[in-house]
Amino acid sequence: MVKEIEKAGIPVVQMANLIPVAKSVGANKMVPTISIPYPLGDPSTSKEEQYKLRYHRVGVALDALAEDVAEQTIFKVKI
Repeated sequence: MVKEIEKAGIPVVQMANLIPVAKSVGANKMVPTISIPYPLGDPSTSKEEQYKLRYHRVGVALDALAEDVAEQTIFKVKI
């Protein structure tokens, strides 16, 4: 679906836990997430820590939208 949306001229960043799967389906811009049940959070951490994690990952994804890439790119995130 990502490729079809991009064909229409709409930039897409796929936030994915399974980066190899995202690559195999042809996503051009990928941001790693945390886990399958909690892609943008970790319920074992404090709310403040979860906010920081989400804020950072979504920020990376928004920055990736503005990037021009010639090949599949995985954008780095803080661990």
